[in-house]
Amino acid sequence: MKQPITEKHYILHSESDSGVSQWHFSGNQVFALLGVTTVVLGAFLFISADFISKFLYDQRLQEFKKNYRSVSQNLESIQSRLSELDQQMLEIEQKDQAVRTYAGMPDVDKDIRKLGIGGAALEKVAMPDNLAPAVNRGLSVLQIDIEKLSRQVNFELASYESIYNRVKSDIDRIRHIPSIRPVKGGYLNSIFGYRRDPIDGVRRFHQGQDITVSKGTPIYAPADGKVKRAYYIGGFGNHIRLEHSYGYATLFAHLSKISVRHGQKVRRGDLIGYTGNTGRSTAPHLHYEVHHYSTPKNPLDYFFTVASK
Repeated sequence: MKQPITEKHYILHSESDSGVSQWHFSGNQVFALLGVTTVVLGAFLFISADFISKFLYDQRLQEFKKNYRSVSQNLESIQSRLSELDQQMLEIEQKDQAVRTYAGMPDVDKDIRKLGIGGAALEKVAMPDNLAPAVNRGLSVLQIDIEKLSRQVNFELASYESIYNRVKSDIDRIRHIPSIRPVKGGYLNSIFGYRRDPIDGVRRFHQGQDITVSKGTPIYAPADGKVKRAYYIGGFGNHIRLEHSYGYATLFAHLSKISVRHGQKVRRGDLIGYTGNTGRSTAPHLHYEVHHYSTPKNPLDYFFTVASK
């Protein structure tokens, strides 16, 4: 005779001051309750995970945008500074040319300068994948600019080193190169080159530079040398001619007073006379000439101190 199949029952027992309570559950009911609880808990966890994931994503996105703005601003600031440095490098190149003239060295050929700072093509540098394309482009341009500036600096350092070595070994010659304004202040008139003569109106080549200053302004020797002439002569009036060796000579005309004598040695910065209006002159000024091996040169190319214009 078969035994009847009995179903398990579960009792939930609770006691309190007010009495005893019991809840009876069959096995099927317990399994059903557990199933519903599992579904509800799973749904809650899924919704919670989705919410937390979205929240973290939004937070990360905001942080990324903030960092992107910061990086973009820093890139703009650096690029702006590099532009300023680029301009300063142009000024350094101009000073390099001036110093080379002072040292009697030839200017650096433009093609050689371009070749010196051109360099080889940059290798492509791997950028992080998590950076925006605009930032990657900015970093690439920035790297190119920095490499170019670095090559420019190295090129100028090499140039200055060669100038320094030349100057150090040739200091005596440099002392005899006209390199300062013969008068302080004043205005530059009637420049070197062809001009219409202010007295007779005839177009002639003007071999010097006129500097308009008040009568009696001190005149200084622009380099070491010896007084070759110091007297009154025709159109120059009271004038001085200095021989500076190494082919250089300077001339100062229309003076009111001469303070040196023939054969006297002078050093750069020594007082040699005072400006005036003697000779063929229409107003007080200094007529100043620079010659190199008897060939007239533009005096402005030999002014290595700040000039007033």
